[in-house]
Amino acid sequence: MKLKNLIECVVLGLGCVMGGCAASPMEIPETLRNQIDPTLTFSQVIQHPGSYQGKILLLGGEVLSVKRLKEGTRLEVLQLPLDEYRRPLMTRTDSQGRFLAMEKTFLDPAMFPPHTLITLVGEVTESVAGKLDEMDYQFPAVVIKDLYVWKDPSLTQASNSGPWSSIFGGGSTGGRVGGGIGVGIGF
Repeated sequence: MKLKNLIECVVLGLGCVMGGCAASPMEIPETLRNQIDPTLTFSQVIQHPGSYQGKILLLGGEVLSVKRLKEGTRLEVLQLPLDEYRRPLMTRTDSQGRFLAMEKTFLDPAMFPPHTLITLVGEVTESVAGKLDEMDYQFPAVVIKDLYVWKDPSLTQASNSGPWSSIFGGGSTGGRVGGGIGVGIGF
């Protein structure tokens, strides 16, 4: 009877864990979900930012620098593609460029140590002229409507990500015979 209860608990626990991995920890507020243009891509915006002013899109990337300004905080972000959970993929070679993200409130630059990954909902504004090393660069700019900072680097691995499972067992002798079984799952 105890073995049956153990198996039921393992199966129930495994079901709960597997069900939980299907959702992204980044929840977009309902008021913004319907405003996002799912057909609008970063490559379109970087080519013609003026054509998309006022449009709302979902972006992700790696924060390269943070600058406090009188009117808020400006993030320079290396755009990275998002996976099905809205996480930026750490494949820098897939980036299509950089963009500036403006937050109208104060964000402490200490919140963004090197390699911090973010996902945001932003409203496209005009492009901003700047320098990228010695080259002139037109940064597409967005005003942040919603920002998610990915805190767990293991959630942002591009390759070999996804659920995996493992079953292991063990036993012991020493006057008495015993054994056990365990189920592990990881992401």
